[in-house]
Amino acid sequence: MLFVRLDAILLLAVFNRCPMGLLSTLAITCPEHARLESEFIEARDRMRGLVRLRSLSPAEERQLAVRLAMAIARLKEHVAEHGCERQG
Repeated sequence: MLFVRLDAILLLAVFNRCPMGLLSTLAITCPEHARLESEFIEARDRMRGLVRLRSLSPAEERQLAVRLAMAIARLKEHVAEHGCERQG
């Protein structure tokens, strides 16, 4: 088992020989934190999915990378302001 830290604990799993992050079973007590984490996961999965399906133009790739970076930044900002993280 490999643990990666990105303001949340992620477990590394393998599906179809492609590593995929799975959220641990720890509870999120703050609804806003849960929403922001969901936004991050959605952006990450969209980028992964599109990259696997086809070659992206530089503009598309940049747009997806910015969306992912902004989701990470909003989540980190929320954690810094409120101090809420996964409880476990």
